[in-house]
Amino acid sequence: MTVIGYTALTLADWARRLDPNGKVDKIVEILNQQNPILDDMLLIEGNLPTGHKHTIRTGLPAVAWRLLNYGVKPSKSTTKQVTDNCGMLETYSEVDKKLAELNGNTPEFLLSESSAFMEAMNLEMADTLFYGNTDKKPAAFIGLAPRYSKKTRENKDVEDTADYVIDAGGTGNKCTSIWLTVWGQNSLFGVFPKGSKAGLQMENKGQVTLEDADGGRYEGYRTHYSWDLGFTVRDFRQVVRIANIDTTKLAEMDLVGCMVEALEKVYNLSAGRPVFYANRRVLTAVRNQIRKTENVHLTLQDVGGKKVTHFDDVPVRRVDAIVNTESAI
Repeated sequence: MTVIGYTALTLADWARRLDPNGKVDKIVEILNQQNPILDDMLLIEGNLPTGHKHTIRTGLPAVAWRLLNYGVKPSKSTTKQVTDNCGMLETYSEVDKKLAELNGNTPEFLLSESSAFMEAMNLEMADTLFYGNTDKKPAAFIGLAPRYSKKTRENKDVEDTADYVIDAGGTGNKCTSIWLTVWGQNSLFGVFPKGSKAGLQMENKGQVTLEDADGGRYEGYRTHYSWDLGFTVRDFRQVVRIANIDTTKLAEMDLVGCMVEALEKVYNLSAGRPVFYANRRVLTAVRNQIRKTENVHLTLQDVGGKKVTHFDDVPVRRVDAIVNTESAI
């Protein structure tokens, strides 16, 4: 088990811990190669069968200077409880037995088919982590973008997520975002239901009788895929969104300056594992801008045996789930 700086585990950690025969571990490695956010997202077993309830502080107690012979009034802090529910992502694979046996190696054929299903599950989960909206998909969970969707406070006297949104200046519906997140058990993390298993689960149902559209029956192999996951932002100050990046004017936008501002704006980089996320198009523009900028640069550092790009010592991940068709906020 790998624990980096705190007790929360990554998906790969949970796989190694919960499935010592290595089968799930192999699935996790496939996903990591295609979706690097799984390298970084911490996982915590929820305290509810349907998700996780946690308490956050919403106000500090009042303090006062005291004069001799005069007292001060007692005070207290205020808190509130927040519940984040998990979504259940599922699908089935059904393959004709005769088709699976054509190449003489049925397990290999079924595994090749499974990779497509796992990729589909992976893409949907990555998309939900950024754009999940229970108003549009009630069975899913709330991702980052709906939580950081405004540039101005709802209450001018109370800090909220709007204070951690940087406006890059773009307009229209051809925008995208760069995200800076600090993964940690007191900031943000993934959640799986209490008493369940973490990560993508694949269950081979074996040979079963299948039916075609007209009710005809034939023998085949059925595989069930499931992934129960929720998402919690416990401290909204540990996420910064660089929003309104106009993808049609990338050369004109100060992306490097925005990333520097994000590093200064985030509450505490050392409280967990900080990571930048952006898509391929934006990272290409960032690299081109850095070539012309002094004192700010990208480096390649070895992390767990892999070469990882860093911006001012913070890892930079390419996530294709971040789209180029966001509407400006």
